[in-house]
Amino acid sequence: MEFLLRLIQLILKFISIVIYPLLKLLLPRKGPSTIPPIRNQLLILSVVEVIKLMQQRKLKSEDLVRAYIERIKEVNPHINAVVQDRFEGALEDAVRADELIAKTSDEQISALFSRYTLLGIPFTVKDSCGLKGMSICVGSRQRAHMISSANGGVVNNVVAAGGIPLLVSITPEYCFSIETFSATQKRCLNPHDSRRTPGGSSGGEGALNGAGASLFGIGSDIGGSIRYPSLFNGVFGHKPTGGIISVEGHFPDPKNNNSLSVGPMTRFGRDLGVLMQVIAGENAAKFDLLTPVETKDIKIFYALGFDGLNGILHTSPETEIQLAILTALKYLKCRGCEVERTSMSDFKNSLEISLGSMTLSEDISYLINTSNPNKKRELLTEMSKAILGKSEYTRDALYFESIRRFNAAMHTENILKYKAEAEVLRTKFAQMLGNNGVFFFPTFPVPALHHNSSILFLSNVDYCMIFNILGFPSTHIPMGHDDDGLPVGFQVVAAPYKDKLCFQIATELEAGFGGWVVPTPHKLDPLK
Repeated sequence: MEFLLRLIQLILKFISIVIYPLLKLLLPRKGPSTIPPIRNQLLILSVVEVIKLMQQRKLKSEDLVRAYIERIKEVNPHINAVVQDRFEGALEDAVRADELIAKTSDEQISALFSRYTLLGIPFTVKDSCGLKGMSICVGSRQRAHMISSANGGVVNNVVAAGGIPLLVSITPEYCFSIETFSATQKRCLNPHDSRRTPGGSSGGEGALNGAGASLFGIGSDIGGSIRYPSLFNGVFGHKPTGGIISVEGHFPDPKNNNSLSVGPMTRFGRDLGVLMQVIAGENAAKFDLLTPVETKDIKIFYALGFDGLNGILHTSPETEIQLAILTALKYLKCRGCEVERTSMSDFKNSLEISLGSMTLSEDISYLINTSNPNKKRELLTEMSKAILGKSEYTRDALYFESIRRFNAAMHTENILKYKAEAEVLRTKFAQMLGNNGVFFFPTFPVPALHHNSSILFLSNVDYCMIFNILGFPSTHIPMGHDDDGLPVGFQVVAAPYKDKLCFQIATELEAGFGGWVVPTPHKLDPLK
């Protein structure tokens, strides 16, 4: 362990223990969500259900796309998630999809959907992932007028499968935050409680999916950026096995670092396998997603948090999050799964491994790239200005920049030592999980944070980030809500290439506990 880094962590933990409960006491208890209820029944159909209805010619793409456009327009004033839309173009795409389906014979309809799995199905895209002709400003004033010249790799795979992009969604500046506060537009808000963040950096996607305004979204994750928003907004989110899914077109892009993954965010756990098959493109065969797996054949390892000194220094997971894991374990044990609690002693340097990897990623663009030879002094100046609201950069992005510029308070030789330790940990953890094992672990120690409080919890990023460094797939699974009405859940981790084990657990628990946490109960209109 690194003394200075852990001292900072201890100080932040102490401040959070004192201040955060006080903040919760001073602010009124969460009231009813301001998100309008869902009325259109098309908005509660999963991708799997939509595909079936379209194949049976019982649903038109144009009707589905219009339903989602109307929902986005209805909820966006409450969440501020949209950077730029392409609604007119999406409707034109939908008409073309309907025409193609209409002229296809009944004998050929199955073949059509085998070739174009997501034909006519709308989706949303995180601004950083690249959608041709649309903004890729990534929350930065310096990039405010930048337009993506081509679809990113994953977006291209989804479009090639017939998917219809609706918009690009907000991110924090350079994706450098676990909140979503952009330098270019209003702060993104959580659909369950507007005083709280939807998470980051895929916060716009999290908010849209949580509010029922996206059938599925494309997010990205280098240290929890899919899974934190999934937890905070009560949806499913998957970080794939590292280094397999294309990150082409993403900004920022750590070209020589497999920690960055692009993956799906969705309200429906049963859709994850279908979406992953498309997202993976030519690499889909590596995941063997089409071969079914039985829940009873999966062995479950679990931990309720870090242990030992590492556990003491981290924020302890809230009771509701630990109970979510225990409840899921009891349910799955009754379905034949073998369950075993495991020690986290091998993860004693999880924070050092995680933050050290971030500092080694020199090919990730820095926020401040001026000609000033003293970058550290310039950074400190900008941080001082940001506290006073005078900087052109956001505070959270500057916090992440400082971690990189100051080597996360570690010496380079020690960082390299932790990198070697990660290789040993990767091997041991993969051996433990084997071909049929998964690991249950908190996604984050607390539910959705209040705005401007993420700095107090920043030293807990390794709850998720350690699995990016190791390259293991991980899916966040929603498991209801706490007494404040905020979504809770946990992540399920599998060995590399065993993403489908995560999907099977997600599907099973969705069936048992309902999955997506709805901000406002539906008031569905009668079917016409």
